[in-house]
Amino acid sequence: MNAVYHAANSRGHADHGWLKSNHTFSFANYYNRDRMHFGVLRVVNDDHVEGGKGFGTHPHNDMEIITIPLEGDLEHRDSMGHGGIIRKGDVQVMSAGTGITHSEFNTNSDRPVKFLQIWVFPREKGVEPRYSQMHIADHALLNDFQQIVSPHSDEEGVWIHQDAWFHLARFDKDVSREYRVRKPGNGVYIFVIKGQARVGEQLLNERDGYGIWNADSFTLESPEDAEILLMDIPMELPQL
Repeated sequence: MNAVYHAANSRGHADHGWLKSNHTFSFANYYNRDRMHFGVLRVVNDDHVEGGKGFGTHPHNDMEIITIPLEGDLEHRDSMGHGGIIRKGDVQVMSAGTGITHSEFNTNSDRPVKFLQIWVFPREKGVEPRYSQMHIADHALLNDFQQIVSPHSDEEGVWIHQDAWFHLARFDKDVSREYRVRKPGNGVYIFVIKGQARVGEQLLNERDGYGIWNADSFTLESPEDAEILLMDIPMELPQL
């Protein structure tokens, strides 16, 4: 098994007043040649947007964009005519494909909205843009792996144009579970949303990241109550 550890305090940081963001991988003004991506996982941004503020209309193309709200209410509008609010307990995906524009705003004036925005390279360029969101909290699993993203529309969660599976793990203290990699050649990037996790001898604290590859399985432990995101993704970049 190969592994790489990314401590929370080693991430890039941006403070624009209304927006505070931590970047696991190179993004915007943060550049680290050793932190460009992990396999097809290109961006893991940990965003905090102040009340009433947000991102104005801006474009994307040829990227799978997954948003996981952690706190507050985030309003989405896009050039495909979709509009709505996502909250903790939801997951949202956009396939940017041939090109879309969208905006994201905090609908509340009195409290921040916090969310993870994750970008994944797709299998191929030029797919038809699409949008989907789902309320996943009703199907939450305690002390197990809840699938929230997959490559197939008939699987649990939302789907994307990539051989990737995302799982949320909500573990009580001292839980231990084996995770089996979903596809040969895939790696898994673990991001600790809350609490602590351990893989082998590596202890992971809140907002730490840990990438694993060349492994068929591993054991994930929780030294304390934890919420953990696992992103099971191809390690080879597509030839886009």
